[in-house]
Amino acid sequence: MSVAVRRALAAAAALPLLIGALGACGYGSEKKEDRTANAAKGAKLSADTVRIGYFPNITHATPLVGEQEGLIQKELGGTKLRSTTFNAGPSEIEALNAGSIDIGWIGPSPAINGYVKSKGKSLRIISGSASGGVKLVVDPKKISSLDDVKGKRIATPQKGNTQDVAFLNWIATKGWKVDPQSGKGDVSVVRTDNKVTPDAFKAGSVDGAWVPEPTASKLVSQGGKVLLDEATLWPDKKFVITNVIVSQKFLDAHPDVVEAVLRGSVRTNAWIKDNPDKAKASANAALKKLSGKELPAGILDPAWKSIEVTDDPLAKTLDEEAAHAVQAGLLEKPDLSGIYDLTALNKVLKAEGGKPADAAGLGKQ
Repeated sequence: MSVAVRRALAAAAALPLLIGALGACGYGSEKKEDRTANAAKGAKLSADTVRIGYFPNITHATPLVGEQEGLIQKELGGTKLRSTTFNAGPSEIEALNAGSIDIGWIGPSPAINGYVKSKGKSLRIISGSASGGVKLVVDPKKISSLDDVKGKRIATPQKGNTQDVAFLNWIATKGWKVDPQSGKGDVSVVRTDNKVTPDAFKAGSVDGAWVPEPTASKLVSQGGKVLLDEATLWPDKKFVITNVIVSQKFLDAHPDVVEAVLRGSVRTNAWIKDNPDKAKASANAALKKLSGKELPAGILDPAWKSIEVTDDPLAKTLDEEAAHAVQAGLLEKPDLSGIYDLTALNKVLKAEGGKPADAAGLGKQ
């Protein structure tokens, strides 16, 4: 058995078998050291410092570019921006609950899990950040059609994570049966860390993967074929992949700081849309700073094209994703009323001449 195969199997076996895994996004669990952004200038807001958290991944393009270009710090004036990067949702939620960070960019599953576990007391979703960027990539020598997926081994990042739930839901629409706990059934769902999946795919221990960018484009670079883009399964081809959340305690104590960060987020997203090539290069420069290496153009270019930054939290799709997790048997029906507080976002959007965001009946707007 090759080293790559052993790694893939070990990673899959080591994944947690508890529903708490719902919070993970499949990028490991360690966090990186705090960083202070460009020097703060101007008058301070109500807090000396605001601490943000996000993933070193292009689905988190807003904070990557917003910090790299100083666009968020600019809105904070004399209040310092400090950042910490994480590689999985649970560790970011833990940091938010512990008061180590105040505001975070994070996927829908960990946001839901954190909200439900705290009975609505720990956090609020205050904005959207990104949509799309999830694909089913397969080995074309083994799978040539969607029906061919039956009987094959398909990787997802982690049991109960956003992509795992989406894949299980898609399997159900095909009329196939899979046990959500073990991943065994008409399709073998192999829960494998995204960092290991390319090795597992290359070694042939999985036949494909339902994964976010840039992992999807990494698999394509190894000879994989995009069989399905998850965006095609959603109305208007949009679904939430990254939200902005805030500690309820910090929101109550420093609403002016939260508003400033959101203004920076909105203006960063506008800059990204107006300057796509510069923004792509900025995000890659930030990734190099954080990880020591940038993504090659063959991976970065297609990955970047499939992700859309957005201020809209796409609340209806988050509610639908939660329903999919319930239907799959990975989550008890959650009470998500109150998970959103979009008042600061809508204040910023109005000032910027934008349309108000909709909480889909799940909180303030």
